[in-house]
Amino acid sequence: MNKFSTHALALAVTLAMTGCVSLAPKLPAADAAIPGEWPLPPTTQAFAGAAPTTAAAMTSADPATVAAVAVADIGWRDFFVDQNLEDLIGRALDNNRDVRVAVLNVEKARAQYRIQRADRLPAVGASAELQRTGGDNRQVTDVYTAGVGIANFELDLFGRVRSLSQAALQRYFAEEENRRSAQLSLIAEVANAYLTLAADRELLSVSEATLKNQQAAYDLTEKRRELGAVSGLEVSQARTQVETARADAARYAGQVAQDVNALNLLVGEPVDAALLPQRLTDGTTGIGALPAGLPSEVLLRRPDVQQAEHLLRAANANIGAARAAFFPSISLTGLLGSSSNELSGLFDSNTRVWTVNPVVNIPIFQGGKLRAGLGSAKADQGIALAQYEKAIQSGFRDVADALALTATLAEQRQAQEALVEAATRADQLSTARYKAGRDSYLNQLDAQRTLYAAQQGLVSTRRAEQANRVTLYKVLGGGWNERSQ
Repeated sequence: MNKFSTHALALAVTLAMTGCVSLAPKLPAADAAIPGEWPLPPTTQAFAGAAPTTAAAMTSADPATVAAVAVADIGWRDFFVDQNLEDLIGRALDNNRDVRVAVLNVEKARAQYRIQRADRLPAVGASAELQRTGGDNRQVTDVYTAGVGIANFELDLFGRVRSLSQAALQRYFAEEENRRSAQLSLIAEVANAYLTLAADRELLSVSEATLKNQQAAYDLTEKRRELGAVSGLEVSQARTQVETARADAARYAGQVAQDVNALNLLVGEPVDAALLPQRLTDGTTGIGALPAGLPSEVLLRRPDVQQAEHLLRAANANIGAARAAFFPSISLTGLLGSSSNELSGLFDSNTRVWTVNPVVNIPIFQGGKLRAGLGSAKADQGIALAQYEKAIQSGFRDVADALALTATLAEQRQAQEALVEAATRADQLSTARYKAGRDSYLNQLDAQRTLYAAQQGLVSTRRAEQANRVTLYKVLGGGWNERSQ
């Protein structure tokens, strides 16, 4: 083996030895200080152990009795059973500008990671040079040089470059989780906007039906006043009911228009009227998901929690880079090529040249800059750890709040249904007694008001119950399964 080959082999071995040490500390353990069990309402605790095996079995189940499922594994197309809503969510994921920005941020983070990762490898480039020298005697000398070399490549003996690359990789992973979180939030927002529109349209229908009935009652009261059977006070009271229903109808019509505008913004394009709900139905969501196991087993799969974890890992890697800055660094510049005074003989066998230029930088005094950098990196790690723990705590509260409403909203809906039934019967009896002259109009007026308020309350409760299912699904980390697109 000649001298040229020996030096080339030594250079290759030196490059292969780089990046063998990492000074990053062990990842700190998080202590979120949350209870070991979900605070399930008493009516749902008995059902937390059994699980239906198919989505069809869960479709008709009451949310308080649906057993635990791995929510993060349920695609949104499996959760929502309303085909029009599924279509709107799919369009929103394609067109929404906020999601588009989140996707582009992922692409940016990926590119930044690739840039940082490239520093772990030597940048190899080819060069060709002509050096011409001369003097007072006008003798000119030409030197032609061509070769392949590396420039200012840092030998990563203490893992500084590797730590920076790892930090960039974790930030890329964090942006990917942020994308998932944005998509999950968008899915929930579209579903809630859809439910709000459906509820407002049903409230509009209720107010219009009430207006029609109140107008008929007012006309009847007006005729009875002409016959002297009732006073002008009763006519005025009947008129108040008519105008109240008219005002409500106008208000709900405005809310419906605003709801459509909100959906258009979320979807990112005008929504076809055929896809808009006409009334609130109970078949919008098909799965009332409940958690299983310890809170951490579910919460750690939430995109926001995973994002916080990746940011913690990135901050931890930055400590390794800050520690490595205290140690000497070696930068290497080298060239393998040929040099000749004649261009025609540049690549002859006897023209080979090589150069190796290692530069050692030993930090001696920098005014506390390195120590401050390490302190800043440790503080960033502490901040990231606290944010990670807070993400878990916030997720636990979100789930606990949704679970607290799961049973109570079902009970409230049942009570509202019974109230509407009783108020309807009372209104019928009161109307019949008033027409027969056996009761005053004031009693009928109270019955009408009670029925109208009960109908409005039932619509609002049904909407809140379904919205809570969507919220529970979101806070448990479901909503985005790539296979369910």
